[in-house]
Amino acid sequence: MATTEKIETRQEFDLFRPLRSSGALENPAAIYGLLRTVQPVLEMPVDGWDGPGIWFLTGHAEVNSALRDNRLSVDRLRAPLIQENLDRLPAFIQQSTEGVVSMLTMDAPDHTRVRKLVNKAFTPRRIEKLRGHVKIIVDELLAPMASPGEMDVIEDLAAPLPAIVIAELLGVPAEDHRMFKTWASEAVASFGNNNLGDLESRDTSGIENLLAYLAGIIAQRRQEPRDDLISAMILAQEESDALTDRELLATSNLILIAGHETTTNLIGNGLLALMREPTEMARLRENPDLLPTAVEELLRFDGPVQATVRVATEDLEIGGQQIAEGSLILVSIGAANHDPMVFEEPERLDLGRDPNPHLGFGFGAHFCLGAGLARLEGSIALQALVERFPQMRLATEHPKYRPNPILRGLEALPVKF
Repeated sequence: MATTEKIETRQEFDLFRPLRSSGALENPAAIYGLLRTVQPVLEMPVDGWDGPGIWFLTGHAEVNSALRDNRLSVDRLRAPLIQENLDRLPAFIQQSTEGVVSMLTMDAPDHTRVRKLVNKAFTPRRIEKLRGHVKIIVDELLAPMASPGEMDVIEDLAAPLPAIVIAELLGVPAEDHRMFKTWASEAVASFGNNNLGDLESRDTSGIENLLAYLAGIIAQRRQEPRDDLISAMILAQEESDALTDRELLATSNLILIAGHETTTNLIGNGLLALMREPTEMARLRENPDLLPTAVEELLRFDGPVQATVRVATEDLEIGGQQIAEGSLILVSIGAANHDPMVFEEPERLDLGRDPNPHLGFGFGAHFCLGAGLARLEGSIALQALVERFPQMRLATEHPKYRPNPILRGLEALPVKF
């Protein structure tokens, strides 16, 4: 009987439960507003659990502070609630117990060591050198779209563009982009899946296939180095032990997934927001100089990353609430970006919004490494779509979102023009 009770209790644990309520995928801002009104730092009950639990941060001040607080760890394994349910959590968390740890779940000094190495590939100067090449890829992807008069923006542009760019940068054959895009999407689907009552349907093949594929690429580069990031990381490993074998694999995996999943969502979410506000779209078309602030506003309005997770490494206070060591803290970036205390009329899309202190790429030590690349690709893709297809319209009023409340994106975005 005791065993049965434990299983039932564990099935109640869902880290992202507030973001799975009715209508949350279509309009998370409404859920954020409700939670913020109740309490910007809100404890979420976990049935049957009396240890350190889950807290949900929705205020901009609290989220901004949490992202910079070195008392909060990105290592989920430091939370007793995660340890208790480890066998029921996404594969990338389970694999961290086996040493396959990426920067996403590394604290300093390991995070600092690995990030310093990888950062060389994402300097502003190197990103800007890619501008012409990205424009060529966009032109090639959009060229076949002119005559049919319809397209799926996700399948035809938003997904292949960043996949091709990050593959070339990392050193993965670009012709394999559809294959690893499929695996990456399967892996990402598990990131936000903590529905513990549905364990039988959980599929970890995406992350397993992707890791096996990358292990093969790494082995090839050890034999035949090239001018790419994987070869550079191998060289650093051999010269100064900068990375372990498992860190090299996990870092390559993270760059490949994050390098195109978030940008795909930026383009898709951004275009949908523009099409639902034709006045703002026309404003951008007539004033291309508005593009930089437009991209920032789209990142704020419906960003590709809605939340991240931290663990309290000591007893602390956030927003007047006492939080116990070991507590899980769901840091809601999406909610912070709609806080009326910081953003006037936060539900209004304003492509000229200035200032715009959004947290779409995070903040602090874990600020998104590829933010510059995402901005570059997003701005070029959106500008091309807005200028080339002035009569573009939605083919459906209700595009379907992927069932991941953390990495927010569309399954498809069919349009006509």
